[in-house]
Amino acid sequence: MQTRTAGQAASPDALDILSFVEEMSDELEGGMELVAPDPVLRMALQLLKGHFEARIVTPTSLIDASHVPYATGTRRLKKMMYAGLIEQRPRTSTGKSFSVHPSEKLLAQWSQISGRLRRISEVRFAGANAAQNTEDYYYGGSYSDAISIPPLSVLPESIKVPGGLRVLVHGDPTFMVMDQLKRQFEQVIGARINQRAFSIDRLRQEALRNAERQTSRYDIIAVDLPWIGEFAEQNVLMPLEDAMSVSRLDPADFHTAGWKAAHWGGRAYGVPAQTTPELLFYRRDVFAQFGLEPPTTTDGLLDAASALHNPRKGFYGIAWNAARGTALGHTVLMAFADFGQPVLDLPGVAGGFDTGQLHKRSYRATIDTPAGLQAAEYLMELLNYSPPDILSMSWYERVRPYAAGKVAMAFGYTLIAPYFESDETSPAYGNTGYLPHPAGPGARTVAPVGGYVMGIPANLSEDRLAAAVEALTVFTSPEAQKLYVQNGSRTNPRYSVAADPEVRRASTVFEAVDGMSWRDELQFWPRPPVPEITGLVRICGEEFHDMLRGVHSPQTALIRAQERADALLKPN
Repeated sequence: MQTRTAGQAASPDALDILSFVEEMSDELEGGMELVAPDPVLRMALQLLKGHFEARIVTPTSLIDASHVPYATGTRRLKKMMYAGLIEQRPRTSTGKSFSVHPSEKLLAQWSQISGRLRRISEVRFAGANAAQNTEDYYYGGSYSDAISIPPLSVLPESIKVPGGLRVLVHGDPTFMVMDQLKRQFEQVIGARINQRAFSIDRLRQEALRNAERQTSRYDIIAVDLPWIGEFAEQNVLMPLEDAMSVSRLDPADFHTAGWKAAHWGGRAYGVPAQTTPELLFYRRDVFAQFGLEPPTTTDGLLDAASALHNPRKGFYGIAWNAARGTALGHTVLMAFADFGQPVLDLPGVAGGFDTGQLHKRSYRATIDTPAGLQAAEYLMELLNYSPPDILSMSWYERVRPYAAGKVAMAFGYTLIAPYFESDETSPAYGNTGYLPHPAGPGARTVAPVGGYVMGIPANLSEDRLAAAVEALTVFTSPEAQKLYVQNGSRTNPRYSVAADPEVRRASTVFEAVDGMSWRDELQFWPRPPVPEITGLVRICGEEFHDMLRGVHSPQTALIRAQERADALLKPN
């Protein structure tokens, strides 16, 4: 998987156009008499370039880049500051030395200019096809272009936190993009960032261990959505309202399911950093070749998998999470949802099931049911059209054969889409369609929401709290989310980011997920965030693995899983 470096943290369009304007200015000034340097333009370009490349820019270096005498450059610099185009940030405690950065105003102006210059160049130099593609702009179709999210701007004051900001995250592609952009974020917040990344099970263990310490070792921690109830009950996370004004986050901008999933007992315990539903990836070119329709039902999926399954040629119908334990456990819960049933007896509401009363702990497990049997038999049928190593496939193993062109379909979270979306050699590159989970008889299609929130540990020392709040706000802002996407991430928790034209050009997955959210298909009830969810997942992952291996029948697996779940939930 290819990723962009920290020096390429802005969008390719913005950087390319910035370089183009700079080089064009060089040519005009050097090739035509009486064409004088434009110091404001020169300094603006230098300032933007330094910001995108995470380099410190000083007033002196900015004046040097103006191509005019020092006194003239100084006057123009003061005018830019007076116009609100430049932010100053102290570099020392005395405040005598400071760095300069583009203001939000300048970044927004450049975002608009770069978009217009790109369209003009396409029309003038790329021929009729480009003009055809941009005709909507002239008829008002590019209104979303006019409200493109600008790049991240620096905080007016550096956050002050001894030893730097300490962040605990999951080792997935999105958080790894954040790590690759560390220099950019260090410049934005004005402090060093120390990030530790663990696998999903180790991340949970480390977060629980951290809660037992007298003082938190981390300022911000990433939390898998199903852990919210457990982490709230065990005082691992601080309620957001105890640390900050939640309105600063613009809650209405988050996908509804992702924002609701961050709550327990009516209180938010984290800010959505990734909203990544599990979808059905399918090869559009292969389906077209065989004259197949994209499946919207479980029967349709099995029919398509059967038609495309060709083990003699090393090509298989579908890949999915079937490894024993956590991986298969999540699959089982989502299979229940495919047949219209949660793993707990949640009350039904319009569009799904109500999770608002889970904190009262009055629920019981619903595994050994008619819908549960349908789900179990469905998984058994999927085995017939799966790769031979399916029972050891987990989060990333299921997408690798899809990316390699060895399977026609795969269930996967959008966060792992870069394995084929960023690899031009993959047969799935540019040929992938995205669908919610196909539905069983009488059920509705659901895209089970996964992903992570970023929260503040409950035992964080008071002197570090303000810094953690500021950093958390930056990391989860629309500007940061757009930056992650531009550098390879395929997760996004915000409506505004999904509507951004550059984000939409990056991948069709964002438009697809946005549509699912508006249709109320994004749901987190398939994995209800109760304190016992980890145990329920483990139970299903063990008992159903024995079923898939032929040790038990589906009926026996359901009975055994129900008995173990009842024992787990008995204290309720």
